[in-house]
Amino acid sequence: MTTINDVSKTRAPSPIAQFFIPATASLQERRPRTLKHGDTFAVFDHNGDALSGVGSPEGLFHRDTRYLSHLYLTINGERPMLLSSTLRDDNATLTCDLTNPDLFDEKGKLILGHDLIHIRRTRFLWNERCHERLAVRNYDDRRQQVRIEIAFGADFADLFEVRGTSRARKGRQLPAVIKRDSILLSYVGLDERKRSARLCFSPQPDDIRSNLVAYDLSLEPHETKSLFFQIGCDQTDGDPGHLSFFLALRDARRALRASRSRVASITTSNEIFNEMARRSVSDLYMLITDKPEGPYPYAGIPWFSTVFGRDALITALETLWFDPQVARGVLGHLAANQATDIDPASDAEPGKILHEVRCGEMAELGEVPFRRYYGSIDSTPLFIMLAGEYLGRTGDLAAIERLLPHIEAALTWIDEHGDRDGDGFVEYGRLTDEGLINQAWKDSHDSVFHADGTLAKGPIAIAEVQAYVYGAWQAAAEIFRRLGRPERSVKFLARAEDMRRAFDMNFFDEELGTYILALDGQKRPCRIRSSNAGHALLTGIAYPERAAVVARTLMSASSFCGWGIRTVPSTEARYNPMSYHNGSIWPHDNAMIASGLARYGYRTEAARIFEGLFAASTYIELRRLPELLCGMSRQRAQGPTFYPVACAPQAWAAAAPLFLLQSCLGLVFEADTGRIRFNEPRLPAFLDEVILRHLRIGNGSADVAVRRSGRHVSVDVVDRRGDIRVITTA
Repeated sequence: MTTINDVSKTRAPSPIAQFFIPATASLQERRPRTLKHGDTFAVFDHNGDALSGVGSPEGLFHRDTRYLSHLYLTINGERPMLLSSTLRDDNATLTCDLTNPDLFDEKGKLILGHDLIHIRRTRFLWNERCHERLAVRNYDDRRQQVRIEIAFGADFADLFEVRGTSRARKGRQLPAVIKRDSILLSYVGLDERKRSARLCFSPQPDDIRSNLVAYDLSLEPHETKSLFFQIGCDQTDGDPGHLSFFLALRDARRALRASRSRVASITTSNEIFNEMARRSVSDLYMLITDKPEGPYPYAGIPWFSTVFGRDALITALETLWFDPQVARGVLGHLAANQATDIDPASDAEPGKILHEVRCGEMAELGEVPFRRYYGSIDSTPLFIMLAGEYLGRTGDLAAIERLLPHIEAALTWIDEHGDRDGDGFVEYGRLTDEGLINQAWKDSHDSVFHADGTLAKGPIAIAEVQAYVYGAWQAAAEIFRRLGRPERSVKFLARAEDMRRAFDMNFFDEELGTYILALDGQKRPCRIRSSNAGHALLTGIAYPERAAVVARTLMSASSFCGWGIRTVPSTEARYNPMSYHNGSIWPHDNAMIASGLARYGYRTEAARIFEGLFAASTYIELRRLPELLCGMSRQRAQGPTFYPVACAPQAWAAAAPLFLLQSCLGLVFEADTGRIRFNEPRLPAFLDEVILRHLRIGNGSADVAVRRSGRHVSVDVVDRRGDIRVITTA
């Protein structure tokens, strides 16, 4: 999404970008700890602190505003030493174990040797509050007096300020309201909205100020004392006591268990992959926010913890096989927010699907154009595609009938607004100078270019969007067939076939051995090899003879670097493995390409992609695939090169390993016949067995074991519940 010098999700094309992320702070260097619940997320360092400073992304955020920008724990005036810092497997809590360093008096005399006081910080988010318990234990054989101080600050910075955007004017900070056990920090923005952070403490601190609280603890040998505090975002009250902490923790864990209870479970012969899969599922369900229409995955932390259309649609496609309720929630929420009018400032047109929502002060004032923004060219066809895939997966015709007016509006948008010049292709171009210049998923200002490196000028018809439109026509045909409207179904099938012929004629380049990147505003081809071509395989727009050539090009040494397929190969003019979109490796991009390869029977190639990303995860903390990796070639006994400001967790990256597994297994659900099908299943080299439990279709479910047997793969039904069939095709 957002890179060092580019503005991705919200990026200006000028050399000094409007909404850039400064290169002064590498997320990889800081290796932050993240928590999220609902519209609130937090970024802390390994000690559990949030250190303020230029470029620091740390703090507690709520609805695109940083409510706490500084949090710093000391013991006798010194920062504790880190012992360990861990997130629970389900992401419910962050636990930091700390201990005291050598502590000296004013004369330099040692008064407390190191490793005698243990501090355990347990923290979680729930219902717009950050809860924390500090358990302080004395392991010395004598009584010890220690002073625990917690310094804090709240800058109420808009997320775009945190990302690097400067503001000429700001609102006003109100004086702190200090009580015996609480502090209220408040800010009134230029939008005249008051935002407040309420810090509450239990027991009552021995010292309380506008930026610090302190406890003077007397600890007998092996005695533990617990301190509780919470930070509420726009909360009118607070109860920081132990009962409140444990009740909130119980509710948070119950909610996570409930959301994951509908998910198919994955167990394999490779324990490292099991860790990767568990983390993927945990990250997905941490990023999911419950909307009135259902569960909706926010894009990523820290920069994109909000509604994004494209990201959620792709994440829902990736996760459809094991939790179709995510797709239902995404479709419902995006339908409820579909554009109905033309609004150039937000790039909105009737029927267009949302790109991004922002709730901060700068968005409210129009300082950034993303309060409710529709500047993505692919969200609308992806919306129709997902509706069709959801129907095929679930048979939920009632949900599709409710969505039908929105599907019709999206189809009309493709014709009336998407295809600007009537040539049959869908082009993008911003309606004002403030909008995004590139509006496909590679939305960096320099991601679309010609063979000599010159940037393409729009309106631009990007390759993968034509593939998505083809997929949308196919989905519409199936939807109307199921609705008993065969004349509409036939019409859309014909539209799809027309698009397929035109795409092949105008986008396939024999000399390049692949589809070109795009057609520019003058209909000149951008003769660039790129990963975009792999998305043509995803939707089936590629003719079979083209698929073979495209697969070879994608898997060539210049493109497939060992960790995955680069966004552009090393042969291209703007190739830079450290760039955001011109040579990097994106897990979701690779998973979508692998799905396309598997569609055409290239499961061995899909398994190679799977193996590359899995190998990368073995070098990554928590086995968590980030938003993207640098595209340096894989070297023996060395890990991948990390991208400095990649978001982690990121929804479509978290879902990528699960989608890759589906592609390799050839796993297909046929709701209309009640069948689960494994088409020519393959197992990547690192897996000998995969057990999938609670694969649901209709009212039935099955547990299935997929095992390697010599050079073959067998599928065994371990258990079956209800009217369901499991079929394997060799």
